[in-house]
Amino acid sequence: MYSRFLHSSALLLGFLMVAPAVAADDKAAALCAKAEARYVDMFGHPAAEADGVTIVKMYKYRFCPEKLSVPVGTTVRWVNVDKRTSHTVHLNEAGEKESDRLFPEETFEFTFLSAGSQQYLCGPHWETQKMIGMVTVTP
Repeated sequence: MYSRFLHSSALLLGFLMVAPAVAADDKAAALCAKAEARYVDMFGHPAAEADGVTIVKMYKYRFCPEKLSVPVGTTVRWVNVDKRTSHTVHLNEAGEKESDRLFPEETFEFTFLSAGSQQYLCGPHWETQKMIGMVTVTP
């Protein structure tokens, strides 16, 4: 009886630990779907159809996608699809200075020339809003 209680408690605890992560993933997916819709409204085509670049949208204090994997030589274009908020892109690990503030529909580009993982962040919003992203550059 006691072991059944422990087993049930462990299952419940496991569910409670996984459920918030799943909910957060669903929330992030919904937010990024809205960001994509804003991108299409602004530019007339899906982000995946942008010629010669990989798009990261900045929306509601998040990067969409938050994590990205690209081959060496890829140019990433960050696009602000918010209605009123400005953002920046800071690739401090790459030794790049922070971008100027990007207002709605403005962009910033960077070409990744070496393999490895690099964190990037929005200067005004990384501490208060946790607006942080990661790009993994593969050989």
